[in-house]
Amino acid sequence: DGTEPSHMHYENDENYFRGYEWWLMKEAKKRNPQIKLIGLPWTFPAWIGKGENWPYDYPHVTAYYIISWILGAKQYHDLDIDYIGIWNERAFNSKYIKLLRYTLDKHGLQQVRIIASDRLWEPISFVLLLDSELHDVVDVIGAHYPGTKTVPNALLTQKKLWSSEDYSTFNDEVGAGCWARILNQNYVNGNMTSTIAWNLVASYYEDLPFGRCGLMTAQEPWSGHYKVEAPIWITAHTTQFTQPGWSYLQVDGHLEGGGSFVALTDGLGNLTIIIETMTHNHSQCIRPPLPHFNVSPQRATFYLKGSFYLVETLQVWYSRLDFESANSILFKQLQPLDVWRGSFSIDLDVDEVYTLTTLKTGRKCSCPEPPPPQPFPSNYKDDFNIRNPPFSEAPNFADQTGVFEYFINGSDPGDHVFTLRQVVVQRPITWVSDADQTISIIGNFHWVNLTVTCDIYIEKQDDGGVFIAGRVDNGGIYVRRTKGVFFWVYADGTYRVTGDLAGEEVLMKGLSGVRANAWHTLTLNIQGASASGLLNGYPLWENVTISKPSNGWAAIGTRSFEFAQFDNFHVEAS
Repeated sequence: DGTEPSHMHYENDENYFRGYEWWLMKEAKKRNPQIKLIGLPWTFPAWIGKGENWPYDYPHVTAYYIISWILGAKQYHDLDIDYIGIWNERAFNSKYIKLLRYTLDKHGLQQVRIIASDRLWEPISFVLLLDSELHDVVDVIGAHYPGTKTVPNALLTQKKLWSSEDYSTFNDEVGAGCWARILNQNYVNGNMTSTIAWNLVASYYEDLPFGRCGLMTAQEPWSGHYKVEAPIWITAHTTQFTQPGWSYLQVDGHLEGGGSFVALTDGLGNLTIIIETMTHNHSQCIRPPLPHFNVSPQRATFYLKGSFYLVETLQVWYSRLDFESANSILFKQLQPLDVWRGSFSIDLDVDEVYTLTTLKTGRKCSCPEPPPPQPFPSNYKDDFNIRNPPFSEAPNFADQTGVFEYFINGSDPGDHVFTLRQVVVQRPITWVSDADQTISIIGNFHWVNLTVTCDIYIEKQDDGGVFIAGRVDNGGIYVRRTKGVFFWVYADGTYRVTGDLAGEEVLMKGLSGVRANAWHTLTLNIQGASASGLLNGYPLWENVTISKPSNGWAAIGTRSFEFAQFDNFHVEAS
């Protein structure tokens, strides 16, 4: 759903105040000091590959880059990173993993553990069984979207098994059912002791890929509106009554009538049991496909043995997902349950979650209602004039390729001291499919008629170029196929109007007189089936016919991975 700024854009560059992640980690630690922090690279800046689209040719460089991030987290934010991954859903390299461990230890980071390989159970499990040195340095096998199942080789390694990315499902009641089912069954079926949801909060434009695939939704920073969706309360059934470091009890967690339960203890006498009875059609995740199964109402009897035999009462928290009338009950405290001589029975209906626990600390906050939802402002301006911004990037802009950062233009004594600058100047070691151009989107996907105005400054001589755009229809992993109305000006004095980000569908072209290292004002006006463009307030082209897309965001960007600056952005939509 977009790009994130690296702590090292270039080899000689280090900055540990970019992006939202530092803030997010600190806010998480305020709420739960025991929460674990994990780093996992999705992509790497180009300089690590020295021209190759591969992070393992110079493993010492890659290890240096990763360790810099871990050290920076501690030095600048007092954050201890607990685990580090290799490369999200891409190949691993044994030599690099061993070097990473060696380099971590050399920098006094023995407590940072290694997860591999954030893809599938194989080939990492097989390789760990063959390579004892690698086996010694990998602490956790992490698989993505395992469908609650593991493989024999993973079990044979005797490593911790994690579902290190899962869920990724639209956060309605079915998404909550998916999450409830896999939170339990990843352990019950697959011996996984951690399940990590992608993603935490859906705080990106909903019409990007994977809209609302977060545990909750907060996608209107301009209004402050947010929604605590059902998956949050499903999470609470587990996370309010356990902590990292608790242990699963090794019991068969399959219920006779379908569904599952898990039991965890802190080793100090506390016990938490989580029961789920999600039906097939109400708990399908985005992936993998879910084989059919049946769940029916049932009475379940539990027997507590050992030290738990002495437990007399259990606190009860209850959820029922309702798919008919949208009257779900979410995380409600019920009357405590009496345990008689180590045993109790409970009547279970379908699509329910129960937490039974010795802990009395559960709570459901009664928070004030968030502000009502509002569309993105139809008249929006940003002059980027901010001396000490709280974040490195301007609000509401969503970078889809490249990174657009606040910049102080020390050499400009005039009106353009504070600007927004595209700063990624080499194509990154790609995870999926960055565009060949950089682009940042903003606004309302449903906009049809709009006028975008922006001051632009090309920094790259000869073949540099920038654009402003409207009706932009795509981003994220699909950014290469983005369509819209793009108004380009180039350092060689030409301009183009194209129907796509790739610049292949040329609607108009000509001379503009624009040059690098000078400020110019571009205006793009789209009304119905027609578009026109102004340069420095004067018409440059007009009456270009637009067929599709019929709506989309506004955007700014560059012809290639190149420095360029933007100022006085203004969009007005009707």
